[in-house]
Amino acid sequence: MVRILLLSLFLFVGANSVYDFKVTGLDGTPLDIAKYKGKKILIVNTASKCGFTPQYADLEKLYETYKGKLVIIGFPANNFAQQEPGSNKEISEFCTKNYGVTFPMAEKVDVVGDNIHPLFKYLTDEAKKMGVADPVIKWNFTKFLVDENGKLIAVFPSKVKPMDDQITKYLN
Repeated sequence: MVRILLLSLFLFVGANSVYDFKVTGLDGTPLDIAKYKGKKILIVNTASKCGFTPQYADLEKLYETYKGKLVIIGFPANNFAQQEPGSNKEISEFCTKNYGVTFPMAEKVDVVGDNIHPLFKYLTDEAKKMGVADPVIKWNFTKFLVDENGKLIAVFPSKVKPMDDQITKYLN
């Protein structure tokens, strides 16, 4: 456990952008964020049993609408009211069957707390530097918009829908 925390700390301390982090997809294969250099990235913590779960449909619509300039990466998390209890396989099946999700989905991670994934530690720390109040992630479907160089440019709370002008203004 200490070894993992030290490795996470090492990865986080040297991070200059989201491209410095390694993640795993829902299917267990590496999901290389660096391959999206030159596009904006919307990173979203998701959950299958949340009042905001229908946002999956709008996330897919946003992904399809701006495919040439935007990538969306969903990160299932069970941190809020146990609203993502499923396995990675169950989450994948749920997203595909119910919402036709085709955008990349990472494996289930923690987005808050002692076991926070290093990427989300980086994003929340960057958000605080921008003046976003703590806690940055208050619930499922918090959205982090990253520019073409891997730098955080905006954070949107759960209630901001994916197709909202607050988000799309960065994409037009």
